[in-house]
Amino acid sequence: MPGKGELLRLVALGHAESRADLARHSGLAPSSVSLRVEELIEAGLLQEEGAGASRGGRRPRRLRLAPQAGLLAIADLGSHHVRLGLADLSGTPLAVVEHPCDIAAGAEPTLDWICDRLEELVAARGDGLPVRGVGIGVPGPVDPAEGTVISPSRMPGWSEYPVRAHLSARFGVPILVENDANLMAAGEYLAWPGCENLMVLKVGTGIGCGIIAGGRLHRGRGAAGDISHVRVRADASVMCSCGHSDCLEAYASGAALMAALAAQGVEVAHPSRIADLAADGVPQATNLVRGAGRLIGDVLTALVNFFNPDAVVIGGSLSAAEQLIAAVRGAVYERCLPLATRDLKIDVTRAGPDAAILGAGSLLLDAVLADAWVEQTAPRP
Repeated sequence: MPGKGELLRLVALGHAESRADLARHSGLAPSSVSLRVEELIEAGLLQEEGAGASRGGRRPRRLRLAPQAGLLAIADLGSHHVRLGLADLSGTPLAVVEHPCDIAAGAEPTLDWICDRLEELVAARGDGLPVRGVGIGVPGPVDPAEGTVISPSRMPGWSEYPVRAHLSARFGVPILVENDANLMAAGEYLAWPGCENLMVLKVGTGIGCGIIAGGRLHRGRGAAGDISHVRVRADASVMCSCGHSDCLEAYASGAALMAALAAQGVEVAHPSRIADLAADGVPQATNLVRGAGRLIGDVLTALVNFFNPDAVVIGGSLSAAEQLIAAVRGAVYERCLPLATRDLKIDVTRAGPDAAILGAGSLLLDAVLADAWVEQTAPRP
């Protein structure tokens, strides 16, 4: 039988906005729904106001999560920056800030620094509301069962560090530890209605991919979507940071393109600057971006044929390079099966830089609005 957590989740996700909607979606009797709703209102988790749409008869009062129910604190960690956000319990961002951050400093000092910044953000922008859950996205493979980062290629000192346990000890609330591309995929899914199967690429300093299959994030055992170390064919052999040669990331990532530009006498401080140079027609940048797009497209060709998604979405700092997007489209549309590309969309992010914040908010709902927590917060009288 659905508990109060499931009723809260239906309201939070926008599936129900009245007691009648809750009864219809949950299968509970209207009297049982009303009893649970009253308990949730009394606990300060739900709020009833105004009037919703009428389906005949009196217009029902509209339910929504109470603004004072609490906050979600989220960190989207990149190689050289971190994007921090506060969201309400429906996952809607309330405040977002960005700071420089060097992930190479190691797990413990980086996490402690992020926790300090999150606490400052809560104190400054949280209106005194309690933090109900904390999520962090990291640019490396994550063991979803343990909440640890496993053998990341660009995160020295992070392998098998207990990230979830570290954050739990600091905050004492449900913790989500997830790969950054997976968070981005969960956020993009909200922006692509009608698309139940997505491949979402994050092309920045590194390359990652999140997969939405049948409307749900597909993690596998933690490595699903890791296309960065797929081997590609190239004229010369290049060693990747993972220790193998000729990985996609070694040729097409922002870090690889920055190194290639430096070898040609063009110094850039961040991959986003490469997109700027390509937009300005700088030939070195334009050629490298096109080549990266072709290699990414070659890898995607097999994956699109295999998975047959509704859309391939490209985000990250290099997604602003039109030449890269065009080269990806060209490779995929040229080499994939006609049936696989007949209705396929290949486009840039719709959710924008806050995609991972949105995704973390969405995924945290399952943990924060679990029946056990809600029953403890809103016990029966």
